[in-house]
Amino acid sequence: MSFFDKLRRQKLLSFTVMLFTLSFGIVLGTLINSGVKAAKDNGQAPGATPLVIPSPVELSNTFSQIAKQVAPSVVNVSVTYKPQPVRARTRRQTSPDDGDQGDDNGMGDFFRFFGNPFGNGIPEMPNNRGGEALGSGVVVDGAGYILTNNHVVDKADKIKVKFPGDPEKYDAHVIGVDAPTDLAVIRVEGKHNLVPVKMGNSDAVQVGDWAMAIGSPFGFDTSVTAGIISAKGRVMDGDTRMQFQHFLQTDAAINPGNSGGPLLNMRGEVIGINTAIASRSGGYEGIGFALPINTAAGVYNDIIKTGKVTRGSIGISFSKSDDPRTTASLKLSGASEGVFVLTVAAGGPSEKAGIKQGDVIVSINGQTIHDGDQLIGIVTATPVGSSLDIGVLRDRKRENFKVVVGNLAQIFPEEFGGGRQEAPSQDEGTTISFGMTISPLTDSRRETLGIKEKGGVQVSEVEPGSFAQDVGLERGDLILEINRHAVNSAEDIKKIQATLKPGDPVMFRVLRHDPRRNEWTSILLPGTLPNQMH
Repeated sequence: MSFFDKLRRQKLLSFTVMLFTLSFGIVLGTLINSGVKAAKDNGQAPGATPLVIPSPVELSNTFSQIAKQVAPSVVNVSVTYKPQPVRARTRRQTSPDDGDQGDDNGMGDFFRFFGNPFGNGIPEMPNNRGGEALGSGVVVDGAGYILTNNHVVDKADKIKVKFPGDPEKYDAHVIGVDAPTDLAVIRVEGKHNLVPVKMGNSDAVQVGDWAMAIGSPFGFDTSVTAGIISAKGRVMDGDTRMQFQHFLQTDAAINPGNSGGPLLNMRGEVIGINTAIASRSGGYEGIGFALPINTAAGVYNDIIKTGKVTRGSIGISFSKSDDPRTTASLKLSGASEGVFVLTVAAGGPSEKAGIKQGDVIVSINGQTIHDGDQLIGIVTATPVGSSLDIGVLRDRKRENFKVVVGNLAQIFPEEFGGGRQEAPSQDEGTTISFGMTISPLTDSRRETLGIKEKGGVQVSEVEPGSFAQDVGLERGDLILEINRHAVNSAEDIKKIQATLKPGDPVMFRVLRHDPRRNEWTSILLPGTLPNQMH
């Protein structure tokens, strides 16, 4: 075979091998692709695309940083109580919805307003059977001083404090309490290297600001919740002591056991002490209340100095600025704003200075007084024994008095329990178009009731929905004056009514029996006549 024949034969062989290899590759690729497609089409989720987890990215960590920073300063407060003897209750203290809360210095009324604080878990306060209760507290001084709620430690036989990450419970004792603000200062023993929280300024808080709460709800230590400030200066009706509580409202979850723990801003500073909730169920419903730290700090400073809080008083009670009857009383005195004096404490600073029922306080030390909250702030912050120059309007004339501030606790000592008694039974009397029935009083009847003042007529009945009911008249009240005109009979009232027209202001001065003191107290009831009377 020639050289050229060999070369031609070798090229043919190479081409044949190449053609075979290419054909085999095509057939094999087709088979593999068909198999994969068949496997894909025959899967559990045809056409589905696998999920891809992204690389971890750090999100906002403000809340977690605050929690780590503040958590060591927030403690669990557990208290134990010895069983207490069960005492008879008055009608006011007992209702079908009341839990067995024991004697809690009036705070039961406070918490009934906010809803049952116990929920279905561990209680914050004791009952008559004794046992344990739980709350929270916050370390405010490295020397072991802790701020908490009075209702958490009130009447406790033993107080134990537990710190995060430390299984031991440390003994603590009460340094001082302040019932009007529901605050208490306790000191822990045997624990060292405490970390106090940073103080904020609650006056700087704005509605809509972020807020965090830390505490031990239902006994779960160091629970963190977040929300916003829903409102400021929230005032609750109820016990007169609550006039010193102007709460921060928040929707950060606060539950039984959170009481005494801190409410924080986004700098990790304490802006409030969690105190209560508004709840029908006893648990979180989006409305919690914290006492502003500016108020709490003032109370704390007084307690660590003297063991108690001393507040000034001028010995009066007054109507609220948002009470519709206040407008009528101010109109009678010719004032557009001010504080209308409802009662003057016997022997108190105002009585000694010459201030009377019906006066309108319009200034203190030259500063215009707009409402009762402003007056309270000035007077309670004034040292006992100091003098205040108080300007009043009386019968549309300006008068000034120098009043020496007294001790609030001595002028209005705390009273416990005792419900309002039924008004004395009355004979049938004369129906008056204010919507009430009145009866005259004989001298013997006055002596029996212990009424020393002469004149007046007694209210036998008050019609539901009437003007008399609207202004606050009650069965058993003794009406002495209407618009400063003496009242001694039904005819006197009718004569006064004849001079009035719809929209006119009307003010009753009455004596009302106070069963707690077993005495008759003079009060003022202002109102405005409606368009129609009955």
